[in-house]
Amino acid sequence: MAKSSTGLRFGWLSPVIGNQWSDYHPIVQYQCEKILPKVTNDFDSLWIADHFYGFDKKSDPFLEAWTTLTWCAAKFPNVDLCHHVLGVGYRPPALLAKMASTLQFLSDGRFILGIGAGWREAEYLAYGYDFPAPKIRFRELEEAIKICRLMWTEEDPHFDGDFFQIAGAAAPPVVDQVPPICIGTSGEQIGIPLAARQADIWNTVWRGDRDSLTKKRNIMLRELERAGRSRDDVQFSLTIERALPQTSGEVDEFGTLLGELVDDGIEHFVLDFGNPETADEADLFIEQVMKPLRN
Repeated sequence: MAKSSTGLRFGWLSPVIGNQWSDYHPIVQYQCEKILPKVTNDFDSLWIADHFYGFDKKSDPFLEAWTTLTWCAAKFPNVDLCHHVLGVGYRPPALLAKMASTLQFLSDGRFILGIGAGWREAEYLAYGYDFPAPKIRFRELEEAIKICRLMWTEEDPHFDGDFFQIAGAAAPPVVDQVPPICIGTSGEQIGIPLAARQADIWNTVWRGDRDSLTKKRNIMLRELERAGRSRDDVQFSLTIERALPQTSGEVDEFGTLLGELVDDGIEHFVLDFGNPETADEADLFIEQVMKPLRN
């Protein structure tokens, strides 16, 4: 449900962590009360990270992604919903497909399945999950995506893969609109080619290097052609972690950067602004960066 006819989209990533800068209360909880009721009128999508514990101390509060996104879905009916991004090894594919179809049904078609091969080995092992080599995790990811699409579209789906099998694992009700699949990856050898074959949305992370991003984009374009797909088949998405601008100089700098990235082909920005105190802090960005870029 884009809020613009240009096709350029903006997502708000709400942190699920609570740390010393938020008095150890999950930031998303505060944002749901004080910030998201306002900013979701202008943003197109809401994103929640998928990890089980934080990056400073394990004792810091850190909310589970599926539960949190479902909670947000009920609170904010005017944005699309996506995880950033689910680790394929954290949930069996058939369960994942059932959860996704349920949230797609309950949210009236606003769910995007954001998923990747996973990367945080210590977290996998802490929770008793296997953490195979990258090439294996990406093969598992491709099978999981195939299972999801089968379960979303068929009444009696079967799949016999190298890693996963289903035998009539139905996911009723079959949804009217199949959730788009966003694959989060920066890997040039395995990940981006997989996204070119399977993704509706490709998400990567801004590392401050435009040349590196251009290289990855060009690999994606080449792999799309190799897969027999059109550039229009995949939306290019980029995550940026950066504080909201507070001054005219910061506004100009942020707007210039995003404008250059739009020129490079980015169509959906996923923005992690950290822990702003008020919704009004987003006004400069919305009025002087987002709206001019949309127009």
